[in-house]
Amino acid sequence: MALDDVLDRIDTDIDAATDRLLDLLRIPSISTDPAFKSACDDAADWLVKDLNDIGIKTTKRATPGHPMVVGHVDGPADKPHILFYGHYDVQPVDPLELWDRDPFDPAVEETAKGRVIRGRGAADDKGQLMTIIEALRAWKVVNGEFPCRMTLFLEGEEESGSPSLVPFMKEHADELRADYAMICDTGMFQSKVPAIVTMLRGLLGEEITITGPDLDLHSGMYGGVAMNPARVLSKVIAALHDDTGRITVPGFYDGVPELPDTIQAQWQGLAFDHKTFLGDVGLSVPAGEQDRMPIEMIWSRPTCEVNGMWSGYTGAGFKTVLPSQAHAKISFRLVGVQDPLAIRESFRKMVSDIVPSDCKVSFQAHGASQGSVFETVDPAFEKARHALTDEWGVPAAYVGCGGSIPIAGHFQKILNTTPVLIGFGKDDDAIHSPNEKYDMQSFHKGIRSWARILDALT
Repeated sequence: MALDDVLDRIDTDIDAATDRLLDLLRIPSISTDPAFKSACDDAADWLVKDLNDIGIKTTKRATPGHPMVVGHVDGPADKPHILFYGHYDVQPVDPLELWDRDPFDPAVEETAKGRVIRGRGAADDKGQLMTIIEALRAWKVVNGEFPCRMTLFLEGEEESGSPSLVPFMKEHADELRADYAMICDTGMFQSKVPAIVTMLRGLLGEEITITGPDLDLHSGMYGGVAMNPARVLSKVIAALHDDTGRITVPGFYDGVPELPDTIQAQWQGLAFDHKTFLGDVGLSVPAGEQDRMPIEMIWSRPTCEVNGMWSGYTGAGFKTVLPSQAHAKISFRLVGVQDPLAIRESFRKMVSDIVPSDCKVSFQAHGASQGSVFETVDPAFEKARHALTDEWGVPAAYVGCGGSIPIAGHFQKILNTTPVLIGFGKDDDAIHSPNEKYDMQSFHKGIRSWARILDALT
């Protein structure tokens, strides 16, 4: 059977595959820092060469920012066209002093939990994207050709907001459009269950400033008679949730779907341990909607959170002032078809209605994106899920994701392409943090997983 031969090839080539990943990890492709612009170019060049070496016609495409890497493989018309997405840029390494080794001098290390690949980008996302490339390499060596029409689409600005992504996708939509977009930038459920993400939350950000007096006032002279903006802000924040954890912004829950019974049963079967999840960060009691499972609160329910607030004197010692202004940054995670612009309008009206006539409020927008739901009725989802189950020996699950991955929605809306999010990261990979790592198990079995998925889909 050809698949068995491909899996055997992956096993025998794993040391060489690891060396290739280490080479890529040595390139400090930090996209957000202009000082590393040439390194981002180097990473793109490295990938172009590697993909061309295995027979994928690949070019580096200029953008106003860092380049895109786009590769193509022709294939039979009766097979699906599969696009693979990943990003080669990485986060900054600060604080450097908290790293146990040079973040761009990667190495395989032995740990109490097994062998890991240590270095910036090991899990996010170079190790993940290389699981795809190594699976394709093994397939080509064994079979002499690839199984279907494919596109490789690798980005260099994901960690800096992807400013060039949407314009590039719109300009090259005909070239990039495919049946499925495989995105390898997610993880395993509780580090042990292979997962396909089928729900992503959107994000709405709002910054509010409440202004009262023209300047900070002496609290002995003006306290009690003059309205304090910090007091107003506290009233606004307190009004955002009721006693059951439900969000009180009018119309907020419009477009929030209920979980299908099949998904709810599957999530219950995952036996999510919320006590351990919260206990790991010094908490114990779920604070969201009290009529929902904790796992729902994270994956499929919308949220409203205060990300920061400040007012008055916050330095050392004490200063008895009545502040002129009070500020807060508030974010909403959105699900289903919640309309971020309608919620923004409703939120601003609610806040304005609370602010007394002696004060004024101003707003600053910080992004607005809708959530995404990927229907699993397409047979490709079940084929991929069974392939993951076969590799890991654990029933793979459809899961949600509390965060936001905008690229998935872009594939849906710009390219009319079905996103399939599969990744092999683990909870302790320390992505974006010092001492980032990627388990050798994730890397090795991730490569094998993609080979099985390719075989299942073609």
